[in-house]
Amino acid sequence: MRIIRYREGASFKLAALTDAEEIFSLEEPDFISLVQRAAQDGISVTEKVKRIIESSQALNKEIHQLDLIVPLEAPEIWAAGVTYMRSKEARNDEAADGDRQGPTYYDKVYDADRPELFMKSTAARTAGPGGEVCLRSDSSWQVPEPELGLVLDRNGSILGYTIGNDMSCRDIEGENPLYLPQAKIWRQSCSIGPAIRLADTVEDPYDLQISCRIYRGGQKVVDETASTSQLKRGLGELVAYLAKDNILFDGTVLLTGTCIVPPGQFTLEPGDRIEIDITGIGTLTNIAVPA
Repeated sequence: MRIIRYREGASFKLAALTDAEEIFSLEEPDFISLVQRAAQDGISVTEKVKRIIESSQALNKEIHQLDLIVPLEAPEIWAAGVTYMRSKEARNDEAADGDRQGPTYYDKVYDADRPELFMKSTAARTAGPGGEVCLRSDSSWQVPEPELGLVLDRNGSILGYTIGNDMSCRDIEGENPLYLPQAKIWRQSCSIGPAIRLADTVEDPYDLQISCRIYRGGQKVVDETASTSQLKRGLGELVAYLAKDNILFDGTVLLTGTCIVPPGQFTLEPGDRIEIDITGIGTLTNIAVPA
């Protein structure tokens, strides 16, 4: 069961998309309202959706006919770093400066008890499916980072999973780790979507395939795949550190790190089309444009 949001005229609609591709109106303005209504009723979001579906008829629409938008206006989007071996290797490549002596910061955080967590985006900085992601004007080495996103409630429970694109400036982060906020946060430097897969309907979140394809001028220039089975840290572990002495909001999203890094010195260019797939969620597509 997936939750989608789409534009119809001047209105935004929330709907459920079944595995049979049937679409049901959820009669709520947004996902956060659905979460809060379910909490008021003392039931899970999945149970709330099932009850709505049982008492209504499917819409006479197909998913390709809908103008999909960001599935929720996430009040905050956080991200975890260096949670995959491939990510650690890429960060070390970025920061290479002569002969390294001993472990780097990235080696240490990969093995540490405490994960790397940072603020990534807010609703105003986040694009949705089909939207534009921006290329920072002072970077010459920028890539998408395909990630599994956790959609949380205020108590830190995982309500669902979405796809995240954590746009990153590899040159800025590699120059100095203190530049991380500038390497990660700018206008439309993040996208999520196209749906939220309800957590109760995912058999094993550690068995999801992630794919990333990048097209330039109609030609495929990047085609990489990975699996969440390669995660170094547990999802609950990441959430626990995020929630510790912190305030979570209904609809907070936590991106769980990437295991896909485009090869060599590849950098995005304006007009590049980025497609990210995750099993059972769908395909998040964005176009890169100048900031």
